Order: sequence, then C-alpha cells, then structure tokens
Amino acid sequence: MARDDDRPEDLYTGPIDLAALAAAEDGDLEMPEISYDEQRYPARPRRLRPRDNLRGSSVRRIRTDPRTANGTNPSYVEWLVRQSMLKDADVLARQLSGQPTMWRNAYARPDARRAIATSDVWFTAYPISLITRPGQSFLSALGDEELWSVFERIGITAVHTGPVKRAGGIEGWGETPSVDGHFDRISTAIDATFGTEDEFRALCDVADSHGGSIIDDIVPGHTGKGADFRLAEMGFKDYPGIYHMVAIPPEDWHLLPDVPEGYDSVNLDPATEHTLAEHGYIIGALQRVIFYTPGVKETNWSATAPSIGPDGVTRRWVYLHYFKQGQPSINWLDPTFAGMRLVIGDALHSLGELGTSALRLDANGFLGVEKSAEGLPAWSEGHPLSHAANHIIAGMVRKVGGFTFQELNLTMEDIRDTGAVGADLSYDFIGRPGYHHALATGQTEFLRLALTSSLALGVAPVQLVHGLQNHDELTYELVHWATRHADEEYGFRGDTITGAELAEVVRAELTEKLVDAGDYNRVFTQNGIACTTTSLIAATRGIPTLDDITDAEIPTIRDAHLLLCAYNAWQPGVFALSGWDLVGMLTLPGDEVADLIRVGDTRWIERGAHDLLDVDPAATRSISGMPRGRALYGPLPAQLDDPESFASRLSAILDLRREYGIATASAVDIPEVAHAGMLVLVHRLDEGMPEADAPLQVTVLNFSAEPIEGTVRSEHLTPQSDVLDAAQGEVVGRVDDLQSFSVSLPAYGARFLVLQPQAEED
Repeated sequence: MARDDDRPEDLYTGPIDLAALAAAEDGDLEMPEISYDEQRYPARPRRLRPRDNLRGSSVRRIRTDPRTANGTNPSYVEWLVRQSMLKDADVLARQLSGQPTMWRNAYARPDARRAIATSDVWFTAYPISLITRPGQSFLSALGDEELWSVFERIGITAVHTGPVKRAGGIEGWGETPSVDGHFDRISTAIDATFGTEDEFRALCDVADSHGGSIIDDIVPGHTGKGADFRLAEMGFKDYPGIYHMVAIPPEDWHLLPDVPEGYDSVNLDPATEHTLAEHGYIIGALQRVIFYTPGVKETNWSATAPSIGPDGVTRRWVYLHYFKQGQPSINWLDPTFAGMRLVIGDALHSLGELGTSALRLDANGFLGVEKSAEGLPAWSEGHPLSHAANHIIAGMVRKVGGFTFQELNLTMEDIRDTGAVGADLSYDFIGRPGYHHALATGQTEFLRLALTSSLALGVAPVQLVHGLQNHDELTYELVHWATRHADEEYGFRGDTITGAELAEVVRAELTEKLVDAGDYNRVFTQNGIACTTTSLIAATRGIPTLDDITDAEIPTIRDAHLLLCAYNAWQPGVFALSGWDLVGMLTLPGDEVADLIRVGDTRWIERGAHDLLDVDPAATRSISGMPRGRALYGPLPAQLDDPESFASRLSAILDLRREYGIATASAVDIPEVAHAGMLVLVHRLDEGMPEADAPLQVTVLNFSAEPIEGTVRSEHLTPQSDVLDAAQGEVVGRVDDLQSFSVSLPAYGARFLVLQPQAEED
C-alpha cells in the first residue's frame, strides 16, 4: 500500500488488521448498515465531511493476489511481522519494564567468580549431532534423568545447549535451512526439530534438581534472513534500522551486480566494493574477510535483489555481513536502536521465558564499524562501540540474575577491555591454540609465551572458559600475534622473531602436523583446522588414516586426551568439553558430508552424530540427519563401569578440581621448565582473595610422548614445604632452599601437587 501523496509517514499507525482490510476490499466481508451519522453527511457542507478533512492521509490500496509474497500484499507483511524477532522483543520488554525484579541484582561489573560458583564444568552440546531415543527430541534427551545422573557422577554441572531457536531464512511463505549450524537465528521460538519450549523449561528444572544449570546462546552480531530481514528489504517501519544496510538509488543500480535467478543477493567483488565506497554509499573494505572463499565471499558486503515495499517503492540494498551472506550484520548505532532492541529481547526470552541461567555471546567482537582514514580499511575490530554494546548486553543479563560468556577471538587486550565491563567470562582463545601446538610438537614454549603474555596484559585464567572441542574449528588465526603485535619482537627457540613471524611458524607447524600428516583433518578457510580432539591426537601420533587407528592405539590417544583435560581443568576458570570428547569421536569421512562441505565449510567433518547413553545402538544418523561417527571410548554408562575408561579417569580429574577449589583460585606463575615438553602452572588457592593465607597448588604436565624428569622452580614456592601429590594422597617431595623440587612424569602425564607446611615430626 502507499499514500496518494507518497508521503513517507508510517502506514500503520494503529492496530489495523491488514488481512481484514484486504478481504474487505475483495468483497469477502459483509459490510454493516450505515450509521445515523453517515446518513446525515449528505446534508452537511462538503468541507465539513470527515472524509474530506482526512483526504491528505488517505490510503491507496493495491489489489494483489493473496498468495503474493512481497510488500504489496498486506497479509504477507502482517505474517512477517507476527513472527519477527523485533515484534517479540517489544512485547517482552513491556512485560518487564517497571517491575521491581529489574533492580534486585548488581549489574555494572563482570564477576567471573560469581559465574563460576553457579557452574564450573560445562557440557557443550550440539543439537543436530546428538543421537536420541526413537521419537525423542534433542531437548527431551538433554533433560533425561539418566543423563543428568551420569553427568553428576562425572562432575559436569552445566549444559550449554547450543543454538536451538529457529534459524536460516524465509523465502516467500516458506523457510530455508540454516547456513551456519543454527547460528543464523530468525526467531525467538524453539525450532521444532529440537523440541518445544515446554521441553526446554523441563530441562532447566531437571538440571536444577541435580544442582546444575542451563546455558543458552544469543547472537548479537547478526541474524539470519528471516522475517526481520525481509521486512527490512521492504523498507518497513524500523526494520531497516536493525541492520548495516544502505538503500542504493535506482539511478545507481548499474553499479550493483545482477542477482542471478533463484538467488536473493550476491556478494560484491573488491572492485565493486571500492566503487560503492568511492560514491559514499558504504565504508568499504574491513580489516579482514572472515570465511574468505574465492567466488563465494570475497568481501563483507552483498547486494540484494529488487524488493517492493508496502509503500509501492522498489528498493535495492547493500548490506554488511561479517560472516556468511545469509547472516546480515546488526547495526548497534542506528537511530531507531532496532538492532539493540531485537538482541535484548532475545536475551530476555531465554532468561525469563525459558529459565536459563546464562547466555553465550556469539561473535560479539564485531558490533562496531566505522570509516577509517583514506586508504585504510574500515575499523571493525576492537571498536569502542563493541565494548559499549557488550556492556549493555551483559549488564542487562546480570540485572535479571544471569551471567554471560563471550566468544571473542581477538587480541588479549580486546578480551581484557571487553571483559572489563562486558561478559563475565571469555572463551579461551589464548591457551587453546597453544596447547594444541604443544601436543603437536611436544614443546610448550609457545604455550608458555601465550600464558605469560596473558597474565602480563591483565587477562587472568579465572576469567576464561577453557575448552576442548566444540562445534567450531581448531582456530589458528592467532589474531593477537598476527595483528596488533605483528611488529613486536619475541624470543622464541633461541632466536628473536616478530609476532607476525611467530604466527606464521605456529600456523605452518599446526597444518603440517595435523593436516598434512593424515587424510582425516582438513583446513577450514583461513581460520583453522577442522578436527576432533581424538583425531588431532591421532595426527600428532603420525597415524595416516582413520582405518589405521586400531584398538591398540586407543589407550595412548586416551592418555593424551586426559592430559588435555587436566591442562584445562587444573587451572582457574571454567572447564568445558563436548559429547565428541566424552565418547572419543573421530572425524567423519568427507564423502559422508560432501553436500555440506562443498562450499568450503569443512567443519562438518568434526560434527558426527554420537550416542551418549547407548539409547539407539542401531541408529546411523541423528534425528537431524548427521551421519554417525566412530567413537573410540563408547557410551558413558559402560565407561563409568570401567575405572580405566576416559570418563572414569576424567571424573577423578574433576574430583581434585572441586576438592581444592582451583576453579576460583589465582594464577601466580608460569615458570621456566627443565624439559621442553613440560608445563608448570602455579596457583594460590585463595578464591580470589590474595590477602588470604592460602596454600599453593602446582599443576605439572608432560606434553611429550616420552617419560620425563625435571625440576620445578618458582620464586613463589616456600622452602621446606612438603609437596603432596593430591591424587595419590602422599608426600612426594620437599621444596629446597632454591625454591625448587624434582618431579617425574610418564608420557602425557599430569600431576596435581599441593604445597603444605612441613609436618612437625619431621
């Protein structure tokens, strides 16, 4: 619809039933008799007739087929509005606004230890990969009492569900599938593929009964191409304000690429990006192109096909997408603040309507973008607006009693600065590539450099979520070293190299050891390596194919896997692991997911379907269709009956973690080591209160495949203290006057040592 005088005022200023209007126009509704006042109108002077007084704001109706799926059909527009996230956000906000519950919690500052006290060992689920009982939904399976009993025995206190809300896009009257593992959200509603809202609430109740909690996701950086984006393309109300999108005038459409039949947009090539920037329409190239793939994504901008709006105007837009073309980026500083309203509404829905305790902020480091000086790429990473937006999100979540953790793969300074006011916890992109490199090379020098740099820059391990495998690739971008510190010099392997050179060395060695040595791990675009933890370990062992991973290899792979568990669990912060870790999943053969990886997203090989409880041994796929992978360790109930299994030994690792309260301890030293494969971490078990008289704890790890002996030395060690091996329950040494003691470890060995005053009888 459009106004006769083409004025830009909002067409829908009240609760108008658009479907009823369309039906009335087509003669489908019975019209009432005229009223007494209407009978009198002919007797009045023409200038006094209400219709004439409102002539300037009359509505011109566009007759259209009711099946039409564009802005000329009021029924279609109303259908989109009803399922849009922005509409839901407005409803949710009004329910909470002015309520006393909004003022009961502190919210200004992050509090990592408060978050850890809620839950410190997380199971990271991936909805499409979990094998369930026949006819059972993913959410119902996660809420299974037997599963939570198993988790309780292992020591898992929280489940991060992964994205379970509707995702993908809308074309016409139908939905299109997700392009990024359900991280392209289009609704606050639970995707029926995974279950119902009632099942989600039941899951939260079961977790609570076992002393656990549930963590959900929000995506503050982008949506999918759902109702909100389709309404934005139409230029409808506030919806264009959700996104970084610019309407290109028809006279300049010749600057835009044609959109092929069957597509709704096309990625700009660098030349077109530059031309549009020169014309002042967009800010041009950004600092990097994430998911860069020639011919698929060469820039961060795409142009839409023509779209007609309710006002009868046809528009073409250029929109920003940091990630895939189906993930338009949210604009956090539009005058309508529509993007902010949408994201906050999604968060409130998860916390208030569903009952979760925390939220993961996906890709939250890309919320600000700004034009830079002439000739330089636009400022898009480490932008102050990202810090401000994260402060708002995290503050709102804390205000309603929850906490957040962020997935921020930027520099350590960015993690520190964003965490200073934003999320309570950050995913550990500092140590994760370091411990993978240590295992691949048998040398911990790069890992120690990363950890000491982190402490020096003010990012303590208690602020981090130390994780094993999740749904993403093994990231080797090494942004800290390759960007902000590219020209800074570091001592490494007896030489001096720059940060950029260090990143290249580490990246090359990871690729050589984990990809080139076998045929089952793959490079993922320019970001990292697609692999599981067990397939990573197999590659470091020089095993060439999946078929060569025999039963005889499993004990060694399991030992190395438990070493990585000990590294992540025996330091302050959260420890997280996935179902792929718990059952020892290998990657899928590429031909089993050929359709999914054909456009370059090789991560699908690491997302094989797995059965935690052995509820459907005959299943070859998950209910979402993911092929079942090979599990080296088997289902959890059988593992817990075997004291030497991965799950049983993991439980022992987590028992020590909980008994000594290392999750909330303070890191005090990462000393030099006597053997290249050794790593030593020194902590004070003080729960974050450094003035307390607390004992010291020392984690000693061997990342090499050979037994080692060495000396642990740190200026923080107190001479004449006894060294207690907490797992064995016996004293194994004493700190000498040089503040050192000797230690021995088997291949891939780990020891949890506690210093205590010398016994009186000694």
